Amino acid sequence: MNEQFFSALEALSQENNIGKEILIEKVKESVIKAIKKDYPFSEHIAVDIDPDTGKFEMKILKEVMEVMYVDDPDNEIYIGEARTYDPDIKVGDWVEIPINPAKINRVAAQQAKQNFKHEIKDFERNQIIEQYKDKEHTIVSATVQKVEPATLNAVITIDKNEHYFYRNEQIPGEVLKEGDIIKVYIVSLGGGEKKQPIVKLSRTHKDLVKKLFELEVPEIADGTVEVKSISRIEGVRSKIAVYSKDKNVDAVGACIGPKKSRISAVVSELKGEKIDVINWCEDEAEFIAKALAPAEVISVDILESETKTDIKSDGTEISKVIRKCRVVVPDNQFSLAIGNKGQNAKLAANLTGYKIDIVPQSSVNAAEEEAPAETDGE
Repeated sequence: MNEQFFSALEALSQENNIGKEILIEKVKESVIKAIKKDYPFSEHIAVDIDPDTGKFEMKILKEVMEVMYVDDPDNEIYIGEARTYDPDIKVGDWVEIPINPAKINRVAAQQAKQNFKHEIKDFERNQIIEQYKDKEHTIVSATVQKVEPATLNAVITIDKNEHYFYRNEQIPGEVLKEGDIIKVYIVSLGGGEKKQPIVKLSRTHKDLVKKLFELEVPEIADGTVEVKSISRIEGVRSKIAVYSKDKNVDAVGACIGPKKSRISAVVSELKGEKIDVINWCEDEAEFIAKALAPAEVISVDILESETKTDIKSDGTEISKVIRKCRVVVPDNQFSLAIGNKGQNAKLAANLTGYKIDIVPQSSVNAAEEEAPAETDGE
């Protein structure tokens, strides 16, 4: 029986890359919990496991008392009875009373098994978190191991660890295949829900774009060029605003690279997603106009901000300042400014943080013509 147990322990240690000493401690904790089910008032329970000698013993410890009728029979024992276990025992000593594994009821044994599984899962979870804690908010290379045909969820490996990669975190339209090597962004660690992955991975997160540019553009990696903001509709288009701290370095040119080599590498990794790189500037009106590229802009008027208050389910109020602007564009640029399905306007709004009202020049002229002329009052 013990030989089978220690063989299983050895296999479990190798399969899960967990030290044998750690596994033994987890087994001890689980068995003690099971014994507690059958002996709820026993305060001193010991489990000895020694793979070198093949020993696996469970016992209850009781203090040896001189009186025959002890006050706490769960934790105390009369010396006469104690000497049936150890003839040399003395008053004040502790006697070890063996527990026959067969006497642990089935429910307690099953509970021990469940506790052990839970302990191992917690250990593995904490081990992975420790391994990846320095990689949170970075990108790593991953290899696709398999893709589920029905859901298109994938299993990928990073540093020899397998991870579940959900379809909704993959780039829309992307078709992963076994053996593909992809870049993934590590969003967070922990997984609050039991069914959630320990390491949350994404290829739809906007910071994936930023990290890809850091890999391809040395000026971003060394801090000469700063990424000020990013807006993304994954799988379709991204806008990235950059700023150079060195007057001699062209931020946009650095991101595009010689013969578009740098931006092409990012676009290739994102499976053809289009990327607009624009210069960030402090002048908000000018920045908004640039964000609407490739459309031309006639004027940008910054309007008065408004505060919107939402009430959460717990009654807490959350106030949000909504910054607004009005942009006038030539009539022949109106559709371009809005973009297909409103994408260009949406990306510009997310990039700048403004709610943008785009109007064609003709509607502005018509409104001005219809407005009554001002007269001096008498």
